[in-house]
Amino acid sequence: MSILVNKNTKVITQNMTGKTGMFHTKGGLDYGTQMVAGAVPGKGGTSVDFALENGRTVTLPVYDTVAEAKEATGANASVIYVPPAGAADAIMEAVDADLDLVICITEGIPVLDMVKVKRYMEGKRTRLIGPNCPGVITPGECKIGIMPGYIHTPGRVGVVSRSGTLTYEAAFQLSNRGIGQSTVVGIGGDPVKGTEFIDVLKMFNEDPDTDALIMIGEIGGTAEEEAAHWIKQNMKKPVVGFIAGVTAPPGKRMGHAGAIISGGKGTASEKIATMKECGIRVAPTPSEMGSTLVELLKEKGMLEKVTVK
Repeated sequence: MSILVNKNTKVITQNMTGKTGMFHTKGGLDYGTQMVAGAVPGKGGTSVDFALENGRTVTLPVYDTVAEAKEATGANASVIYVPPAGAADAIMEAVDADLDLVICITEGIPVLDMVKVKRYMEGKRTRLIGPNCPGVITPGECKIGIMPGYIHTPGRVGVVSRSGTLTYEAAFQLSNRGIGQSTVVGIGGDPVKGTEFIDVLKMFNEDPDTDALIMIGEIGGTAEEEAAHWIKQNMKKPVVGFIAGVTAPPGKRMGHAGAIISGGKGTASEKIATMKECGIRVAPTPSEMGSTLVELLKEKGMLEKVTVK
């Protein structure tokens, strides 16, 4: 079992005919993901050929709308590579098509646009991951997004992160230690996004095939503190945390739009202290996320269970 995506997930690429959409749709196909169609306004009725690494060629149809692509293919998810100016409309179109899951990779969507999207999605059943995120992968089954698939290993540890790069780093460290991942989720670093830490933590907590987690946060906002308190009250599984931006000077924007300290709130030290108070084992540096989890699992007698044979 896994959360969010699995081998049965069928995926539409919004803006599949663009350079980025073409590249990552091929990456998904090479990984074995069921990429089934593209949705590009004005290009309905065309198709795109993908020459895969295994020598096969796969031809995917292009539809004018997400709704048409869903009706023709039975897709239940989409991934968005639409440029920032049109990305909010692309999200709302996918929500209108009543997909289960929409993953928006686009970086640089105006905050006001995302506020409108959040309001538009109220009462709708579609789940949005992102924007400004690397995507979601259930190793060995389904890869939706821009993460390098080869660094992941199927297994029993979940990863959730605001930082794309550190998402890859955590998965790489776990795989190098023989620890596989159940699902790896990059929720994105923007201040207004579809899915928050607690949403993903709830799913991992209820997933019988996830035994432990790594949660990666960064400076700015209060999402990590809220997640830490939720973990203290609800989480049944061991959690290792890491906060990026320890050396960031106050008031300095660091990478993500949401990674900025304001009014003395959202500092790394504040977040780390809260996590420790809530029983989360915090990795001191990004290079120690994997080893910190190994140490914690050894103490709990769980390391053998999560180690890939």
